[in-house]
Amino acid sequence: MKKIIISVFGPDRPGILAAVSRILYEQNCNIENVTQTILQSEFSGSFIAEMPETLTADILCGLLSEVLTSMRLQVHVKPLETSQPALGGKPSEPFVITTRGPDRKGLVANITRIIADYGVNVTNLQAAFKGGENPNDNIMIYEVDVPVDIDTHAFHRKLRDKASELGLVISIQHRKIFEAINRV
Repeated sequence: MKKIIISVFGPDRPGILAAVSRILYEQNCNIENVTQTILQSEFSGSFIAEMPETLTADILCGLLSEVLTSMRLQVHVKPLETSQPALGGKPSEPFVITTRGPDRKGLVANITRIIADYGVNVTNLQAAFKGGENPNDNIMIYEVDVPVDIDTHAFHRKLRDKASELGLVISIQHRKIFEAINRV
């Protein structure tokens, strides 16, 4: 079996996951990974699935589109490319960076520029911006893999300086600590 990645997005409504998973099941595909979220009123989902050698990405995309277009959804299907891990196999540690503060243009761009400059990989980003000046309404949570061979003190200092410049409160924690503190 070969692997594919499927992206689906459009107006949110009940039944999207049911429709996609039913079609994949009917085509003898096995879903291996799914991530989906609602961004304001828009559904965004990504699926990695194994599909039979006899099925092509184009045929599967057509089958999905037949159903999903009537739901005003767009779909993209492509073969999953096997590639080297983002950090090239270098050892890394998982961290969580959170920022809180007033909403303004460029917050994500400024923080991710520093993250990228240090060769740190963002594995997940959640941002909740509700506008306005209430710092409790605007939160970003970056899950990152930090290579063990970088100068973490310089990395943290650079992030803290930029956060201060932008009027943000920042927290940088190892993921294990973050999860222990934020356990529900």
